[in-house]
Amino acid sequence: MVPRIKRAVATFFAFVAMAGASVAQTDRLDRLFERLKEPELAEWEQVEDEIWVEWSKSGSASADLLLDRGRDALQAGNYPLAIEHLTALVDHAPAFAEGYNARATAFYQAGELGLSVQDIEAAVALNPRHFGALSGLAMIFEGLGMLAEALDVYEAVHTIHPHRPDVEDAIIRLEKDLGDVDL
Repeated sequence: MVPRIKRAVATFFAFVAMAGASVAQTDRLDRLFERLKEPELAEWEQVEDEIWVEWSKSGSASADLLLDRGRDALQAGNYPLAIEHLTALVDHAPAFAEGYNARATAFYQAGELGLSVQDIEAAVALNPRHFGALSGLAMIFEGLGMLAEALDVYEAVHTIHPHRPDVEDAIIRLEKDLGDVDL
């Protein structure tokens, strides 16, 4: 599995390089991401929620239903059923990044890290600004002891979404663990 993870790191950085040409991003999302970068944004959670709402719109009622069913099963802790619904979603709408992200979460919860990383790669390929998918990748790297790689991904997330305290905390923690900060 580690070689697959290393390929994921290389793939991730290729996707980050493409972030300027983000695929299928709407004007509304562009405006929301601009707001998210405002340094003194007090209502960042609201902006983040609006981004998640936009990301959850597939443009297909059947795809939206599969996403809802997959998320409901995930929330109920029924990972096999979540994976089943989300696999049907990915098969039905292979260009819908949120389908891959949701299934990556289900795979992660089921302990299938390699499959989770594959879906994160697909989500980020379709949506290079997907801070949720990237955060998941950073968590996987950190859990595997790949601290430098986790730090790189958390820093990329922070560039996209500079307001998440958990990301800031992870960066500080990993810099300390890696000896990159003076105490």
